[in-house]
Amino acid sequence: MHQEARKQFNQSFSEEKYQQLKNKIQTDYPDKLDFRVAETPVFVPKDLKNKLVEACEEIIETIISDDFKSRTDRAIPADQNVPNENGHSSFLAIDFAICKDENGALIPKLIELQGFASLYTYQGYLSETFKKYFPIPENFSYSFGSQNFEGYVEDLKKLIVGEENPENVILLEIFPEKQKTRIDFALTEKLLGVKAVCYTKLIKEGRNLFYEEDGRKIQVKRIYNRLIFDDLQNYPGLETSYHFTDDVDVAWVGHPNWFFRISKFTLPFLKGEYIPETRFVSDYGNNFPVDLENYVLKPLFSFAGTGVQLHVDQEMLKEITDPENYILQKKVIYEPVVQAPDGLVKCEVRMMYGWPDNEDKPRLLTSLSRLSRGEMIGVRFNKDFTWVGGTACFFEE
Repeated sequence: MHQEARKQFNQSFSEEKYQQLKNKIQTDYPDKLDFRVAETPVFVPKDLKNKLVEACEEIIETIISDDFKSRTDRAIPADQNVPNENGHSSFLAIDFAICKDENGALIPKLIELQGFASLYTYQGYLSETFKKYFPIPENFSYSFGSQNFEGYVEDLKKLIVGEENPENVILLEIFPEKQKTRIDFALTEKLLGVKAVCYTKLIKEGRNLFYEEDGRKIQVKRIYNRLIFDDLQNYPGLETSYHFTDDVDVAWVGHPNWFFRISKFTLPFLKGEYIPETRFVSDYGNNFPVDLENYVLKPLFSFAGTGVQLHVDQEMLKEITDPENYILQKKVIYEPVVQAPDGLVKCEVRMMYGWPDNEDKPRLLTSLSRLSRGEMIGVRFNKDFTWVGGTACFFEE
């Protein structure tokens, strides 16, 4: 998107360098990378960076409002409410499509947001790896507020480990070795000293949790949560000592309830230049928009794009038995803005925040981008394409 940085990168690009980058990741973390790395990072010009930050700040104002928790209580399913919720989320990830306004200027448009952890360690590592193989201008940075990679890691350590001994902090997931995000888990262990522990391996004794390693039983005092109920329900009948909704004596980094509160459920409460019109289907009664071809239908309680309907009609909406659990969102037109050797590619940027318990507002840490040529962002819509997939963002300073 930044023309000079893009030109410099494309002139330096070769398939050999790209293969070297992928080989480096495979050497460092054998068989841990389970998603496609795009051939290029995204270079965000200063004007677009400012708009992205402005859009995030407007959204954050709603999230820190006094009535936000009461407005989002319904978002948490009754049988999935976890005790000891923090005063606010530990993480905030906000996804924007990169579009153009009526004057042809680049503008972000909100797609989704989540009060849940993202690929924080991996994005720092990937950004540094791109810098090893391709020219990244000196006045571009992937992190916000950190002077270097070591400073970025230190910020993550303060957020995730806090004052605890890292061995008393775990990254919680279900069968972490099978997850597509397992490269981030491996990096979290290497950089922060926090191991991924499977939900099935936790031992509950009274209100305390433990895990075993090398014959030792180690108390869990802090959970860096990467587990969602949606994944847990893929394994019915698990016999476990600990259940996700148990009341246990641990501190949460990424409390499970915030996954529901800050989600698609939040979108109808947001307004602004960068926010496409979004309403709960139940708010319409039977007076649906006449131009439904300009809307997308999304279920509130599904993830990774499942259940999203791009082609909506009146009958589809009338057949929904729980309209309060669906939203209609005005379609956003992604503008192909990243120049690949064989054409332009669409782009989505995720702004990634950390929010320590003792701070009033979240702080922007880094970002990621996803490049797409398909109808939607996502792996199954971009099979057999090149210059697509997950990547790093470098922002003009």
